[in-house]
Amino acid sequence: MRLYLLGCLLLLSLGAWAQRPDTTRPARQINLSNVDVAPAAVDISGWLLLDKDIQTELDGAVQNIYNFKHDRAERQFRSLRRRYPQHPMPYFLLGLTTWWKIMPSNITSEQYDKVFLAYMDTAITKGEALYKRDRNNYEACFFLSAAYGFSARLNAERHNWRKATFASKNALAYLEKSQEANGLSPEFLFGQALINYYAPWISDNYPLLRPVLLFFPKGNKKLGLAQLRSVAANGFYTGTEARVFLMKILQNQENKPDEALALARTMATAFPDNGYFQRFYALMSYQVGDLNECERVSRDILDKINRGQPGYEGISGRYATFFLGSLMQNQYKDLTKAKEYYQRCIVFAESTNDTKQGFYLYALLNLGRISDKQKDVAAATRYYKEVQQKAERKSEAFNEARAYLKKKRK
Repeated sequence: MRLYLLGCLLLLSLGAWAQRPDTTRPARQINLSNVDVAPAAVDISGWLLLDKDIQTELDGAVQNIYNFKHDRAERQFRSLRRRYPQHPMPYFLLGLTTWWKIMPSNITSEQYDKVFLAYMDTAITKGEALYKRDRNNYEACFFLSAAYGFSARLNAERHNWRKATFASKNALAYLEKSQEANGLSPEFLFGQALINYYAPWISDNYPLLRPVLLFFPKGNKKLGLAQLRSVAANGFYTGTEARVFLMKILQNQENKPDEALALARTMATAFPDNGYFQRFYALMSYQVGDLNECERVSRDILDKINRGQPGYEGISGRYATFFLGSLMQNQYKDLTKAKEYYQRCIVFAESTNDTKQGFYLYALLNLGRISDKQKDVAAATRYYKEVQQKAERKSEAFNEARAYLKKKRK
């Protein structure tokens, strides 16, 4: 199992924690119950996170991160950095926009790793300086927890377990401290919401990881989901990130496809040039049977890929061509176009090295079915052989391919 699943506990992946706990001393117990009362006598002067003028100034820039207008966003964040060179916020935001350059590849592209980690390291340096001057600077704790969490996620993805472990521990420590400021802003609730939701979910679904969870708060799944909804509705800097997690949770963990679809539609409409959001919306539309919308979005994705638009690449192409192939095959009964789309799906899958399952496998399977229907035995045999080699044994796809090949041999 991919160890970075743990990272949903910290904004991101903390896969490196999948090590045996130290049994020579008791695991540290951390209380992350909901705190919604602002701490008394906290001096928030100089906190950019709560500055409404800064929020007004950066509103367009934050929107540009998620709409893949990275140059525009970065110009505003660099302007913020010139005015506040000792504050972690501009460096964190520059790192966040770099993160979203990585996201369309499902975090497989390493092109931006050094730049991203440099921004997060600088945010950590600036945040630690603020925290050393004032141990009640919860804003510094917020940025430290977030920056360490993002660093842990990427290092876990790259199997840099030692660095991921170090960053994970620090992220959790600062998250524990920053929860005291939950009542000041919904931004502070984000990390806690993820831990509350994912700790019990991972325990229920991945029992082998329960020893690892001794290091984490116990969590409260219902509360975590409520907190995540609250951040998604009210957060300025973390609102969209919260909606990304909420969208995936509703689809993958909570089995609420209608809610996930509604949220995906909102995201794709608000950020029409975000390939990650568009392909998720196309997927949800396909799964709930809104095929007209699935076709519209899929064609738009392919058009943007053809124009070389940033954030649109092989993974999005794989989604779009598979959906259009299925529509041509089953709705329009145009087998020639269906084959063309499925073949393009295979090319996209090969370009991103996703050739073990999913769209690649079922594109091959459907090409086999179409070739069989068209009495092209040689092509059908070739596709079914490929399915048999790639599919899991005893799966439906494997059994179908084996039955066809067995029949033809006889």
